[in-house]
Amino acid sequence: MKDGKLRVALVGASFGAEFLPIYLHHPDVYSVLLIDADEERLKQTADKFLLPMDQCTTDYQSALNDPTIDAIHLVVPPALHAPMSVQALQAGKHCACTIPMGMTMQELEDVIKARKASGKKYMFMETTVYAREYLYIKDLCESGEMGRVQYYRCAHYQDMEGWPEYWEGYPPLMHPTHAVAPCLALSGKRPVSVFGKGSGKVREELAKKYGCPFAFEAALITLEDNETTVEMERFLYHVARSYSECFCAYGENKSFEWEQLRGEGHVVFTRDTNQDQPKRGATILTEHLKTPDYAHLLPDEISRFTRRGVYDESNPHLSFKQGGGHGGSHPHLVHEFVRSIIEDRTPFPSDIDGAYWTGVGLLAHESAMEGGVVKALPVYEKI
Repeated sequence: MKDGKLRVALVGASFGAEFLPIYLHHPDVYSVLLIDADEERLKQTADKFLLPMDQCTTDYQSALNDPTIDAIHLVVPPALHAPMSVQALQAGKHCACTIPMGMTMQELEDVIKARKASGKKYMFMETTVYAREYLYIKDLCESGEMGRVQYYRCAHYQDMEGWPEYWEGYPPLMHPTHAVAPCLALSGKRPVSVFGKGSGKVREELAKKYGCPFAFEAALITLEDNETTVEMERFLYHVARSYSECFCAYGENKSFEWEQLRGEGHVVFTRDTNQDQPKRGATILTEHLKTPDYAHLLPDEISRFTRRGVYDESNPHLSFKQGGGHGGSHPHLVHEFVRSIIEDRTPFPSDIDGAYWTGVGLLAHESAMEGGVVKALPVYEKI
């Protein structure tokens, strides 16, 4: 740290480029090192943001060895997430990593162990818990307007034909967090068990890549209060449905349902508790929701990035083209990571959050492969 500001290494110049200008403009970051194994992509991204080439490298190990690097943000292929996170933590660097946290339950444990041994911060960079919809529903829950939330439903629908080869045949619920994270975060409860089922078939060349034959996976998650259930769905191939990362929360007084089609508008249902005792069901009021932006929570220098990033309709990256910009979450994620280091506190989401949110999907997939055996989640100790 230099004069109370950080030097950050950003690893991954493809979708990672979405985060680069946020770090460059963050008032608590004095320098950024950009890393990518592809030298041409590295140069193109550096040129776009007028980043000198002496602030770029293809060598990840050099960043680990550099004592001036305070923190590392990983935006790399899934199989590298846990190993590179462990490397960063063991090198004494704070670490932020994109989703999923790991590919196996053991990898989740490895990251937690490395974080505890290092004494550094680890942040799980899940976009949905800083998206506008989540922040709005969080406000409703915390104000008590929703009443007791009785049920959560979530899904991540995405056709990944044409994506990089490491996604080919990826088991749907091994990548669960865009769906389940908002529900688990809103509940404030630990998932204790999960029951998964697979449905449909993918073509043979996809099925043999990871050994998963299913086009669709669904699961029911039991929370620690043993009163609330989360329903989760995911597909990646061979399903005729447009993209959606969505969640619904059904409360006693208010409920929230994600829009069926982009542009239709989300819906809030309100149970009229002021009416005389109804004879046949309470009156339910319906309104379409225009979700507010939450740029006011950010420093002025980066607040514009909730609405405008590197990728857009005229300059599309697959994650933006299908994901719609992740609900303005990117500057919130960067700000939380940076401030958690400066303020010496646990970031949200932490490695413990990431382990539960990723682990519940890994075990749901295992359950589906075993015909629906109920799987218990481990208890992850925070300290």
